[in-house]
Amino acid sequence: MKNVKFEDLGIIEYKNAWDYQEEFFAKYLNIKAENRDLTEENQTEIEGNLLFCEHPHVYTLGKSGEQNNLLISDEFLNKIQATYVKTNRGGDITYHGPGQIVGYPIIDLERFNLQVKQYIAKLEESIILMLKEFGIESERLQGATGVWLETETSRVRKICAIGVKASRFITMHGFALNVNTNLEYFNHINPCGFVNKGVTSMEKELGEKQNYEKVKDVLKVKIEQVFGMNLKK
Repeated sequence: MKNVKFEDLGIIEYKNAWDYQEEFFAKYLNIKAENRDLTEENQTEIEGNLLFCEHPHVYTLGKSGEQNNLLISDEFLNKIQATYVKTNRGGDITYHGPGQIVGYPIIDLERFNLQVKQYIAKLEESIILMLKEFGIESERLQGATGVWLETETSRVRKICAIGVKASRFITMHGFALNVNTNLEYFNHINPCGFVNKGVTSMEKELGEKQNYEKVKDVLKVKIEQVFGMNLKK
């Protein structure tokens, strides 16, 4: 089990959380550069971080995304008290807001012997196992990241979005899991660039508001199990 520092940032503006991630990201890239010139026993281990948080209403566009997947004007953004941010993660457009668990792992994939695709698969697996504990059957969708429900039907819908960045095997950005999310905000975008797939939440699937803190606790346990990590404060 590899130690990783866990922090719950609570409700935080998207840009502030991004800046906080960037501090760790830059620090770990510097350590990796320094380690290259050192023998193994003299290298500094990158412990890494997992951040959980919740954002006020915000739409974020990944670097491969199309701005026209945001379907509303600046005036309407103001009206619904939302902001819009272009980011440096992969993926297209998504929404973050209250009632959603956003997770940002800043870890060294080499420490966990993972390639980027394997890392994304483990994030998905952690979510899938957590949802199963709450009675929700979910799965992957071929050709798309994230966690989905009923992928073989016309009712296919996404419950968790994933968009990451990795440089020299250091990761940032992460996942957004809809727990008690106001899904109406997704009506103003083509989520992740898809025009023919729905979005859902744990609340919608289970018919009642979920215990947000309990979901976080179960999710942490599943991440620890899947990645072989020990989350410590």
